[in-house]
Amino acid sequence: MGPLSVSLLQPGEEAAWDTFVRGAPASTFFHLAGWKRVIEKAFRHRTYYLVAKLQGRVCGVLPLTRVKSLLFGDSLISNAFCVHGGPVADDEPAKERLASAALELARQVGAGCVEFRCVGQHAPGWERRDGIYANFRRQLAPDADANLKAIPRKQRAMIRKAIANGLEAECDQDVARFHHVFAQSVRNLGTPVFSMRYFQLLKEEFDGSCDIVTVVDGGRPVASVLNFYFRDEVLPYYGGGTGEARKLAANDFMYWEVMRRACERGFRFFDFGRSKVGTGAYDFKRNWGFDPVPLGYEYHSLGTRHPGSVNPLNPRYQMAIGLWRRLPLTVTKLIGPAIVRSIG
Repeated sequence: MGPLSVSLLQPGEEAAWDTFVRGAPASTFFHLAGWKRVIEKAFRHRTYYLVAKLQGRVCGVLPLTRVKSLLFGDSLISNAFCVHGGPVADDEPAKERLASAALELARQVGAGCVEFRCVGQHAPGWERRDGIYANFRRQLAPDADANLKAIPRKQRAMIRKAIANGLEAECDQDVARFHHVFAQSVRNLGTPVFSMRYFQLLKEEFDGSCDIVTVVDGGRPVASVLNFYFRDEVLPYYGGGTGEARKLAANDFMYWEVMRRACERGFRFFDFGRSKVGTGAYDFKRNWGFDPVPLGYEYHSLGTRHPGSVNPLNPRYQMAIGLWRRLPLTVTKLIGPAIVRSIG
């Protein structure tokens, strides 16, 4: 049948890459070739997208991003700034070749670690970081009423509270409005914010597979979420609310609106994304009746440094988080992007 080859993705091969990704059951939205362009433009990181071929046909892919940081080391990550990654292939030999190629690439460029963000074991013999993240995903019923009834009673009451408060949801393409709300949300959590340019690039790259749902109270935006759509699922990926959102139940209403609209469009799965175990976001998603699925990220260290994990529960970060929460929003928007690009 000819030799199996692994090489870097070349210009003009993106369509073949994405055709494979869309057809491979184990692939995710975060394996799409568009992330290469977004990450390079938004963060100026070097990417290495490995493609396995058999007789000229794509039979496996592995998106890698090199993230260098004084605090967290020098790593090749699949895929940086994403929940999922790791090698996807038609068979185990191709998957193993991709993993081996990633290690060889790391040696060539001098990276100290290779990390795969995935569910399940992708690289036998690699170490795993368990107990940090969990993913929340479940199947949607074919009609909105059934999905509402599937939400636990207390959480359902929050949605009804938001409706009684007169909140409305708008689906639009207003990245600036979304970013202003999102920046307030992550600042209040003590987390640096991405640049608005990053979200503009996501909207441009994944046009048709990406939208924004914003909740307004008397015309004022109080919660907003940027969603991805892949095959038969919706992924509300970047979302948050202002300081008023909690008392208005705006976040609850926002995610319900995403679910309701996706159901009406025929999507079959709702992927609530990952959260760190023990955080408020983790508890919030469980309150919706979603069962956590552990994400055991895999890594292979080629140096002396262990790959970093930014966990807000780690006492070493508590002082920095407290200081960040007190910064003016304009300051966090200015300096946040420079910090977050080094986290990956």
